[in-house]
Amino acid sequence: MLRLVGNIIWFVLGGFFMGLAWWFYGLLCFISIIGIPWGRACFVIGKFMFWPFGRVAVDRRMLTGKEDIGTGCLGVVGNVIWFVVAGIWLAIGHLFWALALFISIIGIPFGIQHVKLAGIALFPIGKSVVLSEVADATRRVHG
Repeated sequence: MLRLVGNIIWFVLGGFFMGLAWWFYGLLCFISIIGIPWGRACFVIGKFMFWPFGRVAVDRRMLTGKEDIGTGCLGVVGNVIWFVVAGIWLAIGHLFWALALFISIIGIPFGIQHVKLAGIALFPIGKSVVLSEVADATRRVHG
């Protein structure tokens, strides 16, 4: 129940706008054929932006225990391209919302969440969005 309340407050306090921003960049990525992998990631993370409480973005290598195309060298190259094209702008958007929310006491936890999401906005390749319980169980198994 607390997650639902947190998600509703989050949605009003910037989650809606940042989710739309992620989806906007996703649409831009889909315009070019080469940007489709980034566009798909934008829609997954955009959905995460709408309702983040109860979910967490984790490194896919930690989740699966093995390396894949997004967690290897190509993932690094993809993150560098993403950073230059869209990551910096999405991170600035999250930091804007964080600063706006830090004005009020009730907004501070939501502002902190925006700061965390700004880090994800900079380098999203190789991340997966999972339920918090799955991430906790994975941490216990893989250390």
